[in-house]
Amino acid sequence: MSRLFSNDDSEFAKKYRTATAFVIICFLILAGRLVQLQIVYGNEYRELSKYNFLHRRTEEAPRGIMYDRNGKILAKNTVSYNVFIIPQFFKKDAFEFLQGLIELSRTEIDYIRQKIMLAEGKKRTFSLLGLRDIPKEWAMILESNRDRLPGLEIVPMEKRFYPQSMLASHALGFMGEVTAEDKKRYPEYNYRDQDWRGKYGLEFKLENYLRGKRGFIWRVTDSKGRPQHSREAARWLPRPWKKDPVPGHNVYLTLDFNLQTIVERAMAKHISGAAVMVDVRTGRILAYSSKPAYDPNELTGRLSPTRASELYSSPLHPMLDKVIQGTYFPGSTYKIIPAIAAYEEKLIDFNEYHLCKGFYEYGRNSSFSCTHSHGLINLESSIVASCNVFYFMLSERVGMDRMARYARLVGFGAPTGLGLNYEKSGFIPTKQWYAQKFQEGFRIGHTLNSAIGQGNVKSTVLQLAMAYAAIANRGILLEPQIIEQITTWNGDLVQGFKPKVRRRLGFKDETYDFLIRSLAGVVDDSRGTAYKERVPGLKVAGKTGTAQVRGMKKDGSDAKESKWKFQDHAWFAGFAPYDNPEVVVVVLVEHGGFAAKAAVPVVMKIFEGYFAEKKNKGGK
Repeated sequence: MSRLFSNDDSEFAKKYRTATAFVIICFLILAGRLVQLQIVYGNEYRELSKYNFLHRRTEEAPRGIMYDRNGKILAKNTVSYNVFIIPQFFKKDAFEFLQGLIELSRTEIDYIRQKIMLAEGKKRTFSLLGLRDIPKEWAMILESNRDRLPGLEIVPMEKRFYPQSMLASHALGFMGEVTAEDKKRYPEYNYRDQDWRGKYGLEFKLENYLRGKRGFIWRVTDSKGRPQHSREAARWLPRPWKKDPVPGHNVYLTLDFNLQTIVERAMAKHISGAAVMVDVRTGRILAYSSKPAYDPNELTGRLSPTRASELYSSPLHPMLDKVIQGTYFPGSTYKIIPAIAAYEEKLIDFNEYHLCKGFYEYGRNSSFSCTHSHGLINLESSIVASCNVFYFMLSERVGMDRMARYARLVGFGAPTGLGLNYEKSGFIPTKQWYAQKFQEGFRIGHTLNSAIGQGNVKSTVLQLAMAYAAIANRGILLEPQIIEQITTWNGDLVQGFKPKVRRRLGFKDETYDFLIRSLAGVVDDSRGTAYKERVPGLKVAGKTGTAQVRGMKKDGSDAKESKWKFQDHAWFAGFAPYDNPEVVVVVLVEHGGFAAKAAVPVVMKIFEGYFAEKKNKGGK
């Protein structure tokens, strides 16, 4: 029994000695490491302990620049001052101190609080954008008080700037802060909360090209969030510690700054409307104006809620692109459609005359009026004098659906293909539509109204321009273009844009001949509706249109509203020179009244400016 205990004791002692030796060895290793840290590398690590915070900041890519066709800058980037905050260091007392230094709105205060509160985990060590585009004076105040604002940094960044202010603002568009909906809809861009993106116009359409690719930079900061740049601090940086951003692509537009300025000045006295100039040979848009305009710098900057409300609720609709988003009765500018249909279908010829007594009777007891009694009139003179009675008669021959078919052929009732600002289609009614829409169904009066661009016919300004361009170039319906080319930031071609044909109309040569001859007579013939506003030396062909928009009470009297609101819309669609057309210009003056007095003078000024500009450039 004693030997048994002796053996157990010996085994236990052996295990005890082994365990003791293991503990001693571990202790010696730890002690050695401690000696190494405290004595051998003590001074170095005491110094580096200051730099125990690593932070990653995103470097935004410069957005691509937009130019006109001659290289004039229309949208570029400029410096803005922005407040970044590292939540880990930004304490409550610093927040209160910040509020005392600069005048922040309640919305801005709540925004910063929310961003700090939502930052969790590693995000508390990231630099978050707290305030964008603050005044330079604020930036100087905050920078001088950095010691009392731990975790706050003023970072100069690029912001979008539009040097021409309101010029072509609806075409260029503006920038806005990314929303939750944007992040959900465009996951491919990997948007973050503080990002901005194109919200409207070309800024929106070309987001993928203009945006560029962001980079990043890692920094070492001290316990107060201040960046450290010593050699010792650099040893803590990960690899790679920096990635340079890639600038976005530059965009050259078809717009011409000088022509755009001419159009804007010609429209200056009118408070609301639209104008567009298009090259009839290529479909390139040379000028694009919607009134009233907005300043994209205001929308891209620190827009107050009050100002935002003014812009978006104004009865003049400054945020509506009236070139392609507004749909209007085209009035007499639409008379070319029944004229084309009747001549192409051999329903009338130039030898057929009709007597205009100032009204047109149809049915049993119904009649439509004309502007006045025109006397005997034929197809050509009906366009020159804009005789409603002639088109009431003609529309009964053509019929609603055949008229609708020709209208669609020339481009009405469908988007032009510009692909900008959610372009509207306008509307071309048919018999079936009336039968489904109204209890009383289709009536002949619907056809008569449609023939003179009233009733339920709706067009955009650009649709009308492309239709008249197709007449001027003798049958080619072009797709409008506003982008000429896209290049990299250093000038390499990314994509060029050539003229694009939507379709060839295929009308007889005689059809184009009589249309151009008749439209020239609108200006040059003494019976023409634009004759009194003609400019000697200008070979302009076009058509006036006065579209009725007045609301009427049931008793037939005018509704008691403002005088301006219930005036008719004024149109003129024209091209020049009519013997070798180069450009088409369409002007809409909202509630301008009589077209010959409101719209025609604007178009004449634009054509004068166009040919003067061409002469200055040596005929180009």
